[in-house]
Amino acid sequence: MHINSHFAVGIIFASILNYFYSFNLLDFVFIVLFSFICDFDVLFAKFATNHNHRMLISHSIIPGFLILVLGIIINWPILTFSGIAYSIHIIIDTFDWGTNFLYFQKKQVGLKLLITKDEFDNLPEYLSKYKRAESFFDTKYYSSRISLGIEVILFIIMMAFIIIFAFEFVLISLFYFLGLYFHLSRHFILKKLEI
Repeated sequence: MHINSHFAVGIIFASILNYFYSFNLLDFVFIVLFSFICDFDVLFAKFATNHNHRMLISHSIIPGFLILVLGIIINWPILTFSGIAYSIHIIIDTFDWGTNFLYFQKKQVGLKLLITKDEFDNLPEYLSKYKRAESFFDTKYYSSRISLGIEVILFIIMMAFIIIFAFEFVLISLFYFLGLYFHLSRHFILKKLEI
């Protein structure tokens, strides 16, 4: 899933929790931040197996679990909820392309709904058909009605939940469009390069 969708999931999760805990702005933002922060590991992809940021430890369940446990130990519910938000991100990522869930097995696991077994097993061959390797993933993502449908549904749920459960933070939802802009602009640039 794209960063804007993970952001939407974070807003949904934090909004539900806000109904029960009445967060202040920093607490709410902290939880939302942890719902997508691990995607910034893309900056360190050059250190990952096959330059795939989802093979880094930051895209395993370990950091989310450690954050959750630390939150419990120091009795800071916001940190505990942030660990859950981080873990939700990792679990969701197992559905589209898979992720190095337990890290130490050094294997991408999950349903991998956006890639066939043949494509996964012979990835270099498929990537070589494109001028830019990332165009393969971009094309697969944007040609999937399921992926696009999930993005639309998450946006609608995000807006409904923040209005119903956390209206005081509704302006935070505007940051969704930064993530959307990033991915759409990248999509159209890649599409243009492949022509």
